[in-house]
Amino acid sequence: MILYAQTPWRRARQLLGDLLVLGWVVLWVRVGQWVYDVVGLLAAPGRTLEAAGSSLAESLTSAGDTVARVPLVGDDVREPFTAAGGAADSIADAGVEVQEGVHQMALLLGLTVAAIPILLVAGVWLVVRARFVSRARAAGRILDSAADLDLFALRALATQPVRALARVSDDPANAWRRRDPEVVRSLAALELRSLGLREPSAADDAVGSR
Repeated sequence: MILYAQTPWRRARQLLGDLLVLGWVVLWVRVGQWVYDVVGLLAAPGRTLEAAGSSLAESLTSAGDTVARVPLVGDDVREPFTAAGGAADSIADAGVEVQEGVHQMALLLGLTVAAIPILLVAGVWLVVRARFVSRARAAGRILDSAADLDLFALRALATQPVRALARVSDDPANAWRRRDPEVVRSLAALELRSLGLREPSAADDAVGSR
């Protein structure tokens, strides 16, 4: 499978594009982490509430245990402390719920902020690279030797800009019909370069002529 172009300039552009996409992904991952951290600061009141509720519950429980030792009335006196301790536990639980809610919101916002730009750019990059790989692989199967250059020369006549064709020959279509080898090779080279492929070498010519 051809993942990168064979021509130096096209391959350099692809590598640069890969690095830019990688940098884009890293940038937005860090932005997402920053959003998560900033939103996560909202959990501070929940932690304070949890700590206060837990401390109050422990104090009330300790006080209830102390008054429970009073003869005759200990159990009766302990009940209000036990009830108040349960209410304090509820306050601590509410603080935990606040923290969990903030954590979920921070995670959702961080993922959303990071995922949208990453998916947009990575999606375009993936489509472009998949198209290149598909075209290069198809062309590579056809291009076994210089004997196949005629097909790429014909495609160049149909797809390449007129100015590029004029640099090959004053009448490239007629030269192609005459099977002018120099014009055919030049036309094919135009098309192959647009696909990121090199034209066959002289050694391939010898193989194709056997």
